Amino acid sequence: QVQLVESGGGLVQAGGSLRLSCVASENIFSFNGMSWYRQAPGKQREFVASLTRSGNTNYVDTVKGRFTISRDNAKNAVYLQMNRLNSDDTGVYSCRAARLRVGYTRDYWGQGTQVTVSS
Repeated sequence: QVQLVESGGGLVQAGGSLRLSCVASENIFSFNGMSWYRQAPGKQREFVASLTRSGNTNYVDTVKGRFTISRDNAKNAVYLQMNRLNSDDTGVYSCRAARLRVGYTRDYWGQGTQVTVSS
């Protein structure tokens, strides 16, 4: 059973930075991609950033230039560096790992870590 454990959330003032970590119980190269999602109170979960096995990255427009997704293969970890945070970045951030199968994608999710940005 794949496990993803996030950490690094907390309370930060607007303009500050946080780095989230997601550690997988398996080699992250066994996944086709790793990504971060967030869910703000009263809103649907939204995509934030992704990193494919080949190293391609993608970001939602609202975080481009502020957030950076990266990985450490030796630690089976994916990170989300978040800079210039604002109140709209508040939410529960969850890590997702995806494996492509014939006809479907197998998803794995972490439990999430809370990020609260105070204005």
